[in-house]
Amino acid sequence: MIIGNDDKYSFNDAGQVVFGPPGKDTISIVDISNREAPKILVSLPLMNSIVGPPVNLAITPDERLAIVANSLNWVQEGTAWKPAPDNKLYVIDLKASPPKHIATVEVGKQPSGLSINAPIQGNEVKLVDTVPIGDTVAHVVFTPDGKRALAVKFPAHKVAVLSVEGQKVTYAKYDMPVGLWPYNIDVTPNGKLALTADNGNSGRSDGHIDTVSVIDLEADPPRVIDRVVVGDAPEGLTISPTGEIAVAMLLSGNDGPKNAWFYNRNGRVAMLKIDGKKVTKVGEVEVRGLPEGAVFSPDGKYLYVGNFLDQDVSILKVDGTRVTDTGKRLQLPGHPASMRGRAR
Repeated sequence: MIIGNDDKYSFNDAGQVVFGPPGKDTISIVDISNREAPKILVSLPLMNSIVGPPVNLAITPDERLAIVANSLNWVQEGTAWKPAPDNKLYVIDLKASPPKHIATVEVGKQPSGLSINAPIQGNEVKLVDTVPIGDTVAHVVFTPDGKRALAVKFPAHKVAVLSVEGQKVTYAKYDMPVGLWPYNIDVTPNGKLALTADNGNSGRSDGHIDTVSVIDLEADPPRVIDRVVVGDAPEGLTISPTGEIAVAMLLSGNDGPKNAWFYNRNGRVAMLKIDGKKVTKVGEVEVRGLPEGAVFSPDGKYLYVGNFLDQDVSILKVDGTRVTDTGKRLQLPGHPASMRGRAR
């Protein structure tokens, strides 16, 4: 498991964002072979960002490499710091002991969510093409057969369908309308459905109900077939390797003013049962402050949730569609802004 810790970005009691100085960000590589007692192997001093969905990093299917997108650079104006778009991907060798940063790749402005659909040959990562799709993109995910990719158009409230043939990616300008401010997307292991986390308020919670959109990928063309009400501001979203359950991280007002009617100290995880093409919310479990990313263990029996405000990871037990908090935590060297496991 890989975790991006952003220590430049915080919230004051009024819910306003506070920009601190850079220099303390880390990327933590975590061994989860002991499911209830994960261990940090190394924390690398690499800048990363909470801005964007919590999926701006990925691990190759063979667990040899990890890639991290740094969405924002930090620039100083007088005594103050502010963000500006960056253009870098960091490549990490996971087989080194300990894992180490081996390359930096320059790509387009403000790289965000990223996905890997096949093992990378050797350790070289390079830019081979750029595909214009007309709107700001938050995240992209491949279908299991590797023949399509789905790109989330955050401010356009749409998902674009891309065709993939080897290293050639094309866009036929087919978009699907999903819920408001889609931020994150995942595909079921059988490739039949995709789910989007529709944040509802441009990346912040507001106390109002938001949704997860359900996309039928077997239909020709793919289409939205349902929207499931989940709660306030779904941010992180991931589907279990078993395909039985999906989870959405609900900010639930953690990032709002402390005197706001919708403020809550802790966030929540919404559980969604997947039965064929029917997706149903079956429960919630409370975690800690501002849950961002989430990762299932490879067997689907545990769920790890990064709590940004508390600098730790909640360790949850999964039994079918039932999720319970073990009460155990993994303490981190910083604030977890993003999390990812091995690519399926």
